Amino acid sequence: MFITSRNIKTAGACLIAMLLYLSSFSFAQERPTLLFQETWQQAESALGNPTSPHARADSYYLAGPEALTNPGLELRLYGYKAQDITVYEHEGRVDLWTGLAGSPVAIMLKSTDNYLDLSGLARLRAIVRTNNLHELHPVIKLADGTLAIGSQAIQTHGAFMSVEVAYDNQDWFLLDPNEVVVGSAIAEPDLSLIDEVGFANLASGGGHGNAGWSNISDVELYANAVPR
Repeated sequence: MFITSRNIKTAGACLIAMLLYLSSFSFAQERPTLLFQETWQQAESALGNPTSPHARADSYYLAGPEALTNPGLELRLYGYKAQDITVYEHEGRVDLWTGLAGSPVAIMLKSTDNYLDLSGLARLRAIVRTNNLHELHPVIKLADGTLAIGSQAIQTHGAFMSVEVAYDNQDWFLLDPNEVVVGSAIAEPDLSLIDEVGFANLASGGGHGNAGWSNISDVELYANAVPR
């Protein structure tokens, strides 16, 4: 076979076309930038009395709208004892603590302006802590109002750790919004239009000290926005 200038030009054109294709693919797969962040706060107006028998103090900072630092977000709590989720400070950060919640709970964030596209390389990062067999699972609320819980189980064995959640590599199941219990499997939920995002703890809190509970501290969502 003879190598001619025409062969070289053809090969060069093919190489350029391939590089352009790979470049466009790489761009399409670029990870989304930070869409929102929440670091929580303790507000005097949120002081109240939990109903939990495990409560040790007369008043606690209770989780609610006052706990938010980001004005573009809403806090949504699920579970019939979710009102007993409290706001604590550990290691110089503020977190939401489930130790006094006498039921399974889900802690969710909603952007007031946008739906969330959690497909592809979208990620949620958070600093969390779990103790004594308690686990956190990712939870999403679909655009049609369905709550879904993911198969990823997060345990940190009593230490605050930074964790990352990817959404397109999970199995998903229905989650009852009142009792926060798991139902049947959901086949291929639409991750491109999500209303709320967060975590669920499927066990009741065990109180203070060396008991079962979870903490959720700094939350960052890397995703594309879809205007409401």
